Amino acid sequence: MTKLKNCTFAICYFLYMVLINLPSLSLCATTTVYNVLNFGAKPTGLIDTNKAFVSAWEAACNTEGSTMIVVPKGRYLLNPINFDGSDCKSNDITFDIDGTIVAPLDYRVLGAGDRWVGFERVSGVTITGRGTFDGKGTSLWDCKKGKNGDKCPIGATTLTFTSSNNIVIKGISSLNGQLYHIVINRCKNVLIEAVKIRAPGNSPNTDGIHVQFTTDATITNSIVKTGDDCVSIGPGTKNLWIERLACGPSHGISIGSLAKDMDEEGVQNVTVKTAVIAYSTTGVRIKSWGRPSNGFVQGIVFQDILMRYVWNPIIIDQNYCPHMKNCPGQESGVQISDVKYQNIRGTSLSEVAVTFDCSATNPCKGIQLQNINLKYGNQKAQSYCNNAVGEISGLVQPKSCLNLT
Repeated sequence: MTKLKNCTFAICYFLYMVLINLPSLSLCATTTVYNVLNFGAKPTGLIDTNKAFVSAWEAACNTEGSTMIVVPKGRYLLNPINFDGSDCKSNDITFDIDGTIVAPLDYRVLGAGDRWVGFERVSGVTITGRGTFDGKGTSLWDCKKGKNGDKCPIGATTLTFTSSNNIVIKGISSLNGQLYHIVINRCKNVLIEAVKIRAPGNSPNTDGIHVQFTTDATITNSIVKTGDDCVSIGPGTKNLWIERLACGPSHGISIGSLAKDMDEEGVQNVTVKTAVIAYSTTGVRIKSWGRPSNGFVQGIVFQDILMRYVWNPIIIDQNYCPHMKNCPGQESGVQISDVKYQNIRGTSLSEVAVTFDCSATNPCKGIQLQNINLKYGNQKAQSYCNNAVGEISGLVQPKSCLNLT
């Protein structure tokens, strides 16, 4: 192990590049670096590298202080893998990824489980670099679209963090995930910044980022093009900030589906600000199953959003009941309140640009529309309201149909 003390950043970086082939080194006496190549990883994309990645993780995990796992340029075949941080000595581990992490060609290898690369019970983990996770989801999507699609695996999420704290995901790309690209589940203090997510617009259930049962998360400066929601927000989400997001093609930004269970945590304090949503089936959406639940949605802000050719730019659907199973004739128990729509403009591909289809037993309350300007071609766009109460200010087009407070 080489000790480098009292050096400038430039000198440290130079020495780091020179000494990168050592099994490990201490960078400026603060960060210990491990290179997966030195644990046997072959960057050909043809040889399983799980053992090397696990060994590098164990070395970093068992090192006190700041550590870094380097994945240089190249292609690294990785089968399903889970990094557990329960017994880590380090609470500052960075994966610096410049290479491409490649999924197996046989979709059944990942499809046999629910996740590809998983982190569980970790603290202080950062995933960064200019690298890519290539989920190779095309063959599974083709299977799902075939005659025996119901017999295909559901698919695996590309990158999952569960029961973890102080997480950063920055700069990486995720390509053609089998299912969701990034899932944040039961975490606290998460930053997702400058990520690029891409899958075809017709790829099934390939949500970009899904957040649930998580407190204090930020998603910013990112681009998501996918076949489902750019960002989907599940129950138990609190204090989520989304800003400067380019979204589409997609199904937009969605809270829900909620009311899957009777006993369900609520969603509160979510802000979506400065976003462009383009060529998408929906823009900003809140949806819940039409059945009993004690869940709720409150303290939501959608602000400064440009809609470009979006079928349903603004929508609340509390009567969601796909395939008319397990919910016909019931009312949603989810209470939706204090939802603000401010400075939203653009073009709708459907005549009804604003839809508030709320529950008769639990009407939407505290809906605020301010400076809304949505157009439908050369015609006036329309609004549809059902059991929705709120207020308007400034220019609101299409004309509001809210029951005014």
